Amino acid sequence: MDGPDGPAAPAPAREALPGPLVRASEAYRMRWKRRRLLFRAWRKRGELSPVTPWRPVARGAVLCLATMRNEAVRLPHWLAHHRRLGVDRFLIVDNASDDGTRELLEAEPDVALWATGASYRAARFGMDWLGWLARAHAAGHWALTLDADELLIYPHWEERPLAALAAELDRRGQPALGTLMVELYPRGRLSETPYSPGDDPVAALPCFDAGPYRARRQRPARNLWVQGGPRDRLFFSDTPRRAPTLNKLPLVKWRPGHAYLNSCHALLPPRLNLAWDGPGDDRLSGALLHTKFLNTIVERSADPAHRREHFGTPDLFGRYHDALAADPVLWHGGATRFEGWRQLERLGLISSSGWT
Repeated sequence: MDGPDGPAAPAPAREALPGPLVRASEAYRMRWKRRRLLFRAWRKRGELSPVTPWRPVARGAVLCLATMRNEAVRLPHWLAHHRRLGVDRFLIVDNASDDGTRELLEAEPDVALWATGASYRAARFGMDWLGWLARAHAAGHWALTLDADELLIYPHWEERPLAALAAELDRRGQPALGTLMVELYPRGRLSETPYSPGDDPVAALPCFDAGPYRARRQRPARNLWVQGGPRDRLFFSDTPRRAPTLNKLPLVKWRPGHAYLNSCHALLPPRLNLAWDGPGDDRLSGALLHTKFLNTIVERSADPAHRREHFGTPDLFGRYHDALAADPVLWHGGATRFEGWRQLERLGLISSSGWT
């Protein structure tokens, strides 16, 4: 690895961005799309069964929403990390776990838990369920929506809780926090890196790609599309447009009528997608440390049921899953060892934007 930060991250390549959303037809389409998503969430509410009673939260509480299935290995550290950040209440949907995830969550006093055995894919990969919970419980709150393999960090996160970050975003009139998914990986084969519940996954996955990243915006939702990282490099080099999307807006000041369009990659109304312009933007931003590549990924990638539920067109990604099931080495000579948020800011991947 080159130097303390590895190779310098080049500025992200940017395709020409579309102009302002002024076409009446596009605005009309997005209004109806948002209404349909809100209706879907309302309709899917019947698939959720409360496991623990909902207890009202204080004004200003920061909420965290997630859908999980068989994440008992990750949960102890995931909960501890986001409690340290200052999450006041976790709203979690358990999707038919059979590894102890539900029992673990049911015992946590700050977790409000719902259960469902319905299809994750048919619920827009869980977003319909979380959309209903956000509509029912998150209005007026800063709401953090995460996957179980994501750890949020942001400038000064070790000293400043989410409430302080939310207050700063409110002061700036910034309705959402943009983040880059920093995909972490081990030096050796995926299956050869030991991991036990409660361990810090960053210690098991110490490397990432500092660049290059590509950024563009798409009509009609004006959503950002950032690509790059190890999966782009290894598995999608010949079909780069199919590489995973690495930008998210996971922390949002939730309002009635908000809806996630595509996981947490895009929001409606479209103006919310303009909260961040990707790596190189000088607005306050953070990162999601993506810990997908723990040793458990090898077995999951070989599971046909997992493939069917986690991609809208699973056949197109068969080669990708086959490659992960073959236990690859993601490390390469240009890898960078992760050292913290200040390093990411030096590399231009996030920004503290003068928040001192």
